[in-house]
Amino acid sequence: MTTSPPTGATEPRHTHPVTPWVLAARSLPVAVVIGIGILGQTLAQIPLLAGVVGIIVIAVVVAAFVAGANYLGWRRFEFWFDAEGDFRVAAGVLTRRERRLQLSRLQGVEVTQPLIARVFGMAEVSIEVAGVGDSRARIRYLALSDAQDLRNEVIARAAGLHPQAGEAPQRPLVTVPTADLITSLLLRGATVLLLGATVVIVVLTAVTEGAAGLFFLLFGGIPLLLVFTEFARYYNFTVAESPDGLRISSGLLQVQTQTIPPGRVQAVEFVQSWLWRRKDWVRVRLNVAGARGGDDNDRDSRSVEQVLLPVAPYDVALGLVERVFPGVDARAIPLTPAPAAARRRAWIQYRQLGVGHDDKVFVTSRGRFVHRLTVNPHARSQSVRVTQGPWQRLLGLASMHVDSVPGPVRIVALQREAAEARVLAEQQNDRALAALRAGGTGRWLADGGSHA
Repeated sequence: MTTSPPTGATEPRHTHPVTPWVLAARSLPVAVVIGIGILGQTLAQIPLLAGVVGIIVIAVVVAAFVAGANYLGWRRFEFWFDAEGDFRVAAGVLTRRERRLQLSRLQGVEVTQPLIARVFGMAEVSIEVAGVGDSRARIRYLALSDAQDLRNEVIARAAGLHPQAGEAPQRPLVTVPTADLITSLLLRGATVLLLGATVVIVVLTAVTEGAAGLFFLLFGGIPLLLVFTEFARYYNFTVAESPDGLRISSGLLQVQTQTIPPGRVQAVEFVQSWLWRRKDWVRVRLNVAGARGGDDNDRDSRSVEQVLLPVAPYDVALGLVERVFPGVDARAIPLTPAPAAARRRAWIQYRQLGVGHDDKVFVTSRGRFVHRLTVNPHARSQSVRVTQGPWQRLLGLASMHVDSVPGPVRIVALQREAAEARVLAEQQNDRALAALRAGGTGRWLADGGSHA
């Protein structure tokens, strides 16, 4: 006779039975290379069809071996919710290892569909909690509907709702048009420079000819490859709002859906390339608590830039950021320009250097060719510091930094007078302490749970 699990607990379960074959399918390109290596010079001495069949047979055998090895890991991999409502994962063939992820510290949940997993109708769920070390669980693979159900249950439990509350309703806010995405990628400064280099390469190829010309020609496709990589990543980029946070989905070859819970966005940066200014386009990047890059021990980890919008008109971006930081209009906050001495230290961008604040956020500005406007709520300032290099010391200048969680956004007031930089740091520290005392907790469902 089996007993039912305690209230809130669930029985351990495995991922989908097809998981070993999905993982094996990912190894097929390597298996093909192994097949070619095994046959070696024999390929030149046998008919083409026989060679292809031989490579396929070897690749299938290798893939089957990989599937068998993964099957052992699949049998030992289990996940469940415990009686306290936290998420647990157990794995290991020779050495059993169990981890507990405290969902009250949840930072984000992602549902990802790599290309091969999409063929099988599978998806991966990544659960990230605050902490150091191994604070991420990756559930590979579940049927897409099961993956979405697991994401919803994780978010519901983290928010203190009933585990079977179902998916929270969402309201689409912004979808990036495909034409705008392509145009923005082509108009980036780095793309233009690479395309110019490609023209030079093609000319060198035509003049050089021979083997050296082929060497130069190899680099001709790099700009288009970079553009396609970002296009595939941000294709059909959509931001939606729901009670459990912001939902961001995108992807052409790999579809990724990310949920950013309320209060987890720590800083925002508006990035505008000089070629985008005529259209008044901007990219919005984020520092999100708990988000991190790849893990050296995980070959599938990706160092992903946290992006709220890959491209959008400035007014659209400002409106979306206002939902992240209610009542904040970053472009309307007056900025104090850098002193005249800054021209000697930052002669290209000194006119773009500025710093300002209101009662909610601290704002900095920098960048001549790529302008950056950063926004950091006072309550989410982790620390402040002042730095002064040798050249700055000679000019009586210093830079004031506001430290945030790891991420692409760097909050720095460059090239201020040294005394001003120290005053800025002290004032910002006081504002941060006052904001924390006022109750900026960033907890789930805070302020009605309507903002991320």
